[in-house]
Amino acid sequence: MTPLDPAYAPAARPDTPPGHARADAPLPRRIWRGRAEDAPWVRPAFLALLLVITLAYFWNLSASGYANSFYSAAVQAGSRSWKAFFFGSLDAANAITVDKPPATLWPMALSVRVFGLSSWAILAPQVVMAAATAGVLYATVRRRFSAAAGLITMAVFALTPVAALMFRFNNPDALLALLMTVTVHCVLRAMEKGRTKWLVWAGVAVGSAFLSKTLQAFLILPPLAVLYAVFAPVPVRKRFGQLGLSALAMVVAGGWWVAVVELWPASSRPYIGGSQNNSFLELTFGYNGLGRINGEETGSVGGGGGRGGGQWGETGIGRMFNSEVGAQISWLLPAALILLVAGIWLTWRVRRTDTARAAFLAWGGSLLMTAAVFSFMAGIFHQYYTVALAPYLAALIGMGATVLWEERAHWWAGAALAGTVAVTAYWAYVLLGRTPDYQPWLRTAVLATGLVAAVGLLLAARLGRRLALLTVVLGFAASLAGPAAYTVSTLNTGHQGSIVTAGPSSGGMGGGPGGGPGGGGMRPPGQGGTSQQGAGLGQPPTGNPPGQGRNQGGPPARNGGPAQNGRRGTPPATGERGGAGGMGGLLNGASVGSEAEALLEKDADAYTWAAAAIGSQNAASYQLATEEPVMAIGGFNGSDPSPTLAQFKKYVEDGRVHYFVPGGMGGGGMGGSGTASQISSWVEETFTEVTAGSATFYDLTRPKTDS
Repeated sequence: MTPLDPAYAPAARPDTPPGHARADAPLPRRIWRGRAEDAPWVRPAFLALLLVITLAYFWNLSASGYANSFYSAAVQAGSRSWKAFFFGSLDAANAITVDKPPATLWPMALSVRVFGLSSWAILAPQVVMAAATAGVLYATVRRRFSAAAGLITMAVFALTPVAALMFRFNNPDALLALLMTVTVHCVLRAMEKGRTKWLVWAGVAVGSAFLSKTLQAFLILPPLAVLYAVFAPVPVRKRFGQLGLSALAMVVAGGWWVAVVELWPASSRPYIGGSQNNSFLELTFGYNGLGRINGEETGSVGGGGGRGGGQWGETGIGRMFNSEVGAQISWLLPAALILLVAGIWLTWRVRRTDTARAAFLAWGGSLLMTAAVFSFMAGIFHQYYTVALAPYLAALIGMGATVLWEERAHWWAGAALAGTVAVTAYWAYVLLGRTPDYQPWLRTAVLATGLVAAVGLLLAARLGRRLALLTVVLGFAASLAGPAAYTVSTLNTGHQGSIVTAGPSSGGMGGGPGGGPGGGGMRPPGQGGTSQQGAGLGQPPTGNPPGQGRNQGGPPARNGGPAQNGRRGTPPATGERGGAGGMGGLLNGASVGSEAEALLEKDADAYTWAAAAIGSQNAASYQLATEEPVMAIGGFNGSDPSPTLAQFKKYVEDGRVHYFVPGGMGGGGMGGSGTASQISSWVEETFTEVTAGSATFYDLTRPKTDS
């Protein structure tokens, strides 16, 4: 029987998932044994791999310090104020929010409430999300395919460099990727018997993902909705009714918070960061929505690329493979596309409701839709966004490789496997060539091993069992060696700032583990070590751009910890007068010396805000150093009209702000407000300069006429 026969289906994969161990068995035995019909090694292998992934991702976790200090400051604020927790405020006095919904901040803020403010407390929830994502991937793939498929999926996911980066970083992408994986899992569960509850849970997952990164959560909805509408095992009318209930669940799960924020009186809540009209809906459909597609983000610091390239890189079908993005995600992307085609072709003639085909279409549709949007979006795009592709890609590799291996007796299966390994090895050779000083021997070894494995896979049906398994091992080694090396480099390296990338530095913008131009980020008290490049796998340290220092050590501890270099923060700032970090504090925050910290902490309890700074990153640096509220004028880019000059004058008149930190962006951005520049000019004309170490501030309680 061939794949072209209508009755064909991949071998050894019953359409109804097998049952689990007896429900009356002791809980430890059920956890350890798993399904009663599984081989004894299956569940222990899953638990062992999950443990390895978790421990590996926890390794060297604190090397990133406060990672993205923008979000770390909001976490610190949320750990001090429940109002800041709810809104996602950048400071505990609730001046302005971050430019995303707060769902990602909630687990981190709760962790800090329990364990105290530290790098580990902030980043540990992200690692837990990595383990959860790996577990959901295994459970989803294992229900319809073999245990080997599930284990391969977990391994590929964990060895994707950008996953190793973002599931150890405090941006919203980790929670988003987890919830998107849960969404696909729920849809595939609904596809098995057409049960409404699983489709409703899928809607809840998407709605929750919306509260992590707004409209990006909706990218996979079209392929999943079409999949269920066409292939679900229930009548057409019921399918559309179920989809309607799922949409309702999505609106409720994601809309309750939006409704509260929009109905809450603006005068008693923080300003919505990233918006120009203090509206979360405007933020959702503007700066974080259509603006990302067409490049017209009001208040942004730069537009899109278009075909000619630009601030965020050249757009087009090759974007996922180019020199800036390729090493983050594309190692196995050609293989995933080949295996997607093979899987669909293999299951094309099976009955309409076949769940194996549904799995290929669900994961493949999610991959293609998300990759297409990323490839052509003209607005703000960062390399680390591609972590959203990692679960989809991993599932396709696990499912496709095992399905073809089961059919290796057919010549076409062996040829497809051989071609997949050969293409993957060649692409790894190309990617490794982009960092020629990093493990130069590896690219040749990968290519040679891959070609040998490809020849062996062509002959797999004629080889004995041992030789065939050796060929498989060589194939996986060739396919995973490149991304594994970059993943180990990522795990060994601290990453700080707004723009971070995985793997060794390639010399491009944001191409290294640091935060792009402008240097490193904040480090918690008492934490030393370098932040930009680790020495993993013999990786040599690299130089910094002009004006960018290394994070040479942690600051003096608040509770008696060791002091290093007398600093509590980042490398030396790029300017003399203020504390602005890279690109005026856009990519990273300021350097905070011990003298500046002491100045801001003195009498801080007498003020609502210990200081005000232009831009969220600058404000975040001082807030994390002092653990006192610091107002971020103009939000992330310094271009939000909050506060207005009149409002800020009123705050100063009422004695609510003590110091002003000069420097930062504040130029109005792409059509944004110039309020920050107005405030800065007024302060510099009106108030007295004070110095603390090498830093200069303005004391808002001392007008120049009184000095």
